[in-house]
Amino acid sequence: MKFGKVEHPEQIDFSLPPNQEQTHNILHKVEPETWEDVRIGCAKWNKKDLKNFYPRGTKEELTYYSTQFNSIELNASFYRMWPNEQFQKWEEKTIENFKFFPKVPRLISHLKRLQDCDELVTDFTANLMGLHHKLGMVFLQMPDNFLPKDMDRLAPFFEKWPKEIPLSIEVRNENWFKDKKIEDDFNAILLKYNITNLITDSAGRRDLLHMRLTTPTAFIRYNGANHPSDYTRLDDWLDRIEDWYTHGLKNLYFFIHQNVEESSPLLSAYFIEKFNERFSTKISIPKTL
Repeated sequence: MKFGKVEHPEQIDFSLPPNQEQTHNILHKVEPETWEDVRIGCAKWNKKDLKNFYPRGTKEELTYYSTQFNSIELNASFYRMWPNEQFQKWEEKTIENFKFFPKVPRLISHLKRLQDCDELVTDFTANLMGLHHKLGMVFLQMPDNFLPKDMDRLAPFFEKWPKEIPLSIEVRNENWFKDKKIEDDFNAILLKYNITNLITDSAGRRDLLHMRLTTPTAFIRYNGANHPSDYTRLDDWLDRIEDWYTHGLKNLYFFIHQNVEESSPLLSAYFIEKFNERFSTKISIPKTL
């Protein structure tokens, strides 16, 4: 994940910003200190990216990956419209308690830019059913040139999105975060349609740490910098997650990226071990070589 990469991470203030009032309002509506679902994983499963993760002789990489992690951020769905049969093959290769978190295809988000894409959305969501009960939350990542002036495209898109498939969104252009009214209007749309406001933690784009939840779900894309600070940053996230949990957070979807992805399993193993200690969970800790 090259987005937000910096040459000198030691110069970045990695402190997490305070919660927004909206987050407290959302979490106080539900019962505290009870998890519904916790998923922690990586963004890729192939040997090319996750070097030194797979034991010698591993033939089915996805199958092995699913025995080590309980989820995957499925970026493969961003690059093409996969048929139902392909999603079903992925589903069949993974163990029972595994979940996929697919990205909306770029044809919908980047090329069509949410307009004139009803049939594409219908096809995409129908094909996702090949994942059956292993389908997690879908995430919609908008391009950097999707601006606040395009906000009127969101509500019609969300209106037609299948309500039974949970959806999150990431907007990237800086102008979404510079003006309070724009932020408020954007969040009002997400609240109306029950869309999760995805949080991205990246060295070069600290504005994406809006800390403004719109549902009792925190979907966090964590981009490490292959730097010792990666671990202390994760410690800070554990503190914040615990704060949200004590106030009502129900679901956590936390996906770890690295500029050099081969380090992601090691970083993930650290986070899962600390998470288990903090919350008395029993999430499988991946083996690292």
